[in-house]
Amino acid sequence: MAAGPIKRNLRTVRRFWVETLGCPKNQVDSDKITGLLVRDGMAAAPAPEEADLVVVNTCAFIEEARQESVDAVLALRSSAAEAELVVTGCMAERYGAELAEALPEVDRVAGFGVSVSIGAKPSSAPVTELPSFDLLNLPRPPAEAPWAYVKIAEGCDRRCGYCAIPSFRGPQRSRSSEAIVAEVEALGVREAVLVAQDLASYGRDQGQGERSIIPLVESLCQRVDWVRLLYLYPSDLTDSFIDAICATEVPYFDLSLQHVSRPLLARMRRWGDGDRFAARIADIRHRRPEAVFRSNFIVGYPGETEADHDALLDFVAEVGLDWCGFFTYSAEAGTYATTLDGQVPAELAAERRRELAEIQDRITATKRDQLIGREVEVLVDTPGIARSYREAPEIDGVVSVPDHLAVGQFHTVRVVDALGPDLVAEAVSP
Repeated sequence: MAAGPIKRNLRTVRRFWVETLGCPKNQVDSDKITGLLVRDGMAAAPAPEEADLVVVNTCAFIEEARQESVDAVLALRSSAAEAELVVTGCMAERYGAELAEALPEVDRVAGFGVSVSIGAKPSSAPVTELPSFDLLNLPRPPAEAPWAYVKIAEGCDRRCGYCAIPSFRGPQRSRSSEAIVAEVEALGVREAVLVAQDLASYGRDQGQGERSIIPLVESLCQRVDWVRLLYLYPSDLTDSFIDAICATEVPYFDLSLQHVSRPLLARMRRWGDGDRFAARIADIRHRRPEAVFRSNFIVGYPGETEADHDALLDFVAEVGLDWCGFFTYSAEAGTYATTLDGQVPAELAAERRRELAEIQDRITATKRDQLIGREVEVLVDTPGIARSYREAPEIDGVVSVPDHLAVGQFHTVRVVDALGPDLVAEAVSP
């Protein structure tokens, strides 16, 4: 008689699945959860329905992200009916017991800020203890791709009017440069993508200490080929910082602008205006004409007038950023913005967002078309898929390349076509 399938409860090694939602910083936390579970003797499952433990690392930034997280939890409960289901991440941090009550389908809600057990249901196999901090300094497994996100700090000292993150992630806490360098070396990657809530303030926590992002970047440049920085406040773009970014050979500037109207930015509790932003971008382009720019903008923030919207339309059309994201304002409980008057109707905010996206799509497509015929250096992430310095992983477009180009290696290719945000390239003979 042929042997039947091994029953889940007879496995000698318990298996897990980690589902990650939200931003790159969450992916780093998931990697560290994975390392914790592997260290304690568990193995990754090939699919959630084959796991004994399913961990959902949630996002709570805006309502849309929260709904996506809830939908993912319910879908995984359905597909992995026998597994222990644990919810962690930002929703668990922010809502805790409220979330546990609202989702009886979940076995545990485990925030990073308290010690909780995951890894086994009561009275079964040994459990894994999540630490009483936010995983910031735990080790993580070697990277499976030739690049990796590297979180250099947790939390944020700023108090932007729309953002609730400081209320559940806490004030900024920077890692030591020695720990960051050691993690990058252990990951074994060609590209390190630095992430934090406030990257440029690395080293200066709660108004104490010195910003040390430049020495960190310089140190990492000696260890990996590419260093990419995500999410920079425009007020922190000093001349020396710009020079340090350009010296990485990844002149990619991910600027957190959010809007260009000075009165509206003041209501957001943010620095700057469109003229200052445009001047700084022009200065960077003068130094490095091939520099690439990405930003995000909030549409429909309380008090946004037609004049404010027109100013943003003009800025997007005239400055010509390479990549842009547009998000409709989401009211977050406990934030300053919820106390403001001048709420923008949802239908109007959605229309403004569509107008901006249409302009930006044309700009991005034009910039990609301009690369046709040029030779570019790319890093191959997976067979047939690569990126140049112009594309941040998982965020921007990609470069389709011949399948025979080695993964994890740099290659010179010639761009032969552009398909919206994506490029098609052929190999260049050595």
